[in-house]
Amino acid sequence: MPDWLEEADISRIQQMFSSGELTTEELVYEYLGRIANESALRSLCEVNPDAPAIAAALDRERRAGSVRGPLHGIPVLLKDNIDTADRMHTSAGSLAIAEHVAARDSHVAARLRRAGAVILGKAAMTEWANFMTEGMPSGYSSRIGQVKNAYGAFDPGGSSSGSGVSVSANLTMLAVGTETSGSILNPASQNSVVGVKPTIGFVGRSGIIPISHSQDTAGPLARTVQDAAHLLWALGGPDRRDPATWSVDLPAPPALGRDALHGRRIGVPRKIYLDEVPADQLEVFNAALGALQSAGAQVVDPAEIPTADREWTFDVLIYEFKADLNAYLRTVRPELGVRSLRELIVFNERHRRQMLRYGQTLLLAAEATSGCLTEPDYLRSRRNDLRWSREEGIDAVLSGMRLDALVFPSSYGSDIAARAGYPSVSVPCGYTAQGEPVGLTFTGPAFSEATLLELAYAFEQHTKVRRPPAAS
Repeated sequence: MPDWLEEADISRIQQMFSSGELTTEELVYEYLGRIANESALRSLCEVNPDAPAIAAALDRERRAGSVRGPLHGIPVLLKDNIDTADRMHTSAGSLAIAEHVAARDSHVAARLRRAGAVILGKAAMTEWANFMTEGMPSGYSSRIGQVKNAYGAFDPGGSSSGSGVSVSANLTMLAVGTETSGSILNPASQNSVVGVKPTIGFVGRSGIIPISHSQDTAGPLARTVQDAAHLLWALGGPDRRDPATWSVDLPAPPALGRDALHGRRIGVPRKIYLDEVPADQLEVFNAALGALQSAGAQVVDPAEIPTADREWTFDVLIYEFKADLNAYLRTVRPELGVRSLRELIVFNERHRRQMLRYGQTLLLAAEATSGCLTEPDYLRSRRNDLRWSREEGIDAVLSGMRLDALVFPSSYGSDIAARAGYPSVSVPCGYTAQGEPVGLTFTGPAFSEATLLELAYAFEQHTKVRRPPAAS
């Protein structure tokens, strides 16, 4: 790998574009070469056969004096549940719809094309975003097999496994993942990259194979906070096919600076959230708290979330999965034979050896529901999720203790933020003695992405802990 490509960020690459040292076409071919020589990680499903032609067209635009913005000419991978109306497939990691080609771009893909990004390919993922069964390893799918962590024999994180691994291993500059509960934050932490799980409504979800319209969102994975911010604001904006975005006024982009932590009050929820954190990861997290203090933050420890020990259920996801997935599968070509959750279950049963290595308990549980979102159990669970996660949960501790944000190790606090629809940003904070990456996740109220990115950037600049995996 050429020296200029290792750990390259948008700022450096744009400088090289501007000076004429590098073209988008050359950059794309460098990444395609890297991908071709790195098959062991299994982090990609396929590359975009049109990527070189798209790169050449963007180079012509630049030579004509037109640059669309910071993403002009920048390669981006999309998770394999995000539609692209091109020659690539969208399968959610399943052989059942491995030949599915979307008829139209997702909102995410359309925004990236408008920003001048090069969609480089599709990243591997945990099958059906890890909502197929219980006990499936992160990064496993019937279409690709097992995604591997470039740092060693560690969990690659899920379900945006391929997105996190590909960014970390320098197989792309940026990637887009999706999260319902932890599926961006977890692979970001496990692969020592930055991950942003936005507020519901920040990024349009049309054209993304769903789990739950209450919790699903797409978001960036990048090697630096600044690059993640560039990608997030390129993705954000109204989506006419996603009502959650219709009344949203996006905040101004973050003002990134080294001193953003000075005087900020950062809370540490310990009860429940830290109970199951392995000792070696907890040691890294506690050191990160010390780094926050050294950077000028006031660490309020503990800052307990009042509802942390409530009896949470997954009824909302189970009910919404059936309704939302059936709506998506109706867009699949009839000849593929999988146009409903029921037909997916039947396909899996007919191909048990390939499809049911870990079972399909969650698919069966969702199919057993009525799929009707007026059921009393569903409505009760949704009301509880919102009340316990928002006003009696995150909002209560933030306002009651006058906090600017909460912090958690890796993705251990992802569930309550996901139920609230609130944003989180994960940034690398260190490695265990065995070399496993650990992330520090900042969480805040709705549409506080700019603040969280400012805090994460200051932490990143003070610590500079990320190191590329030896394999890259």
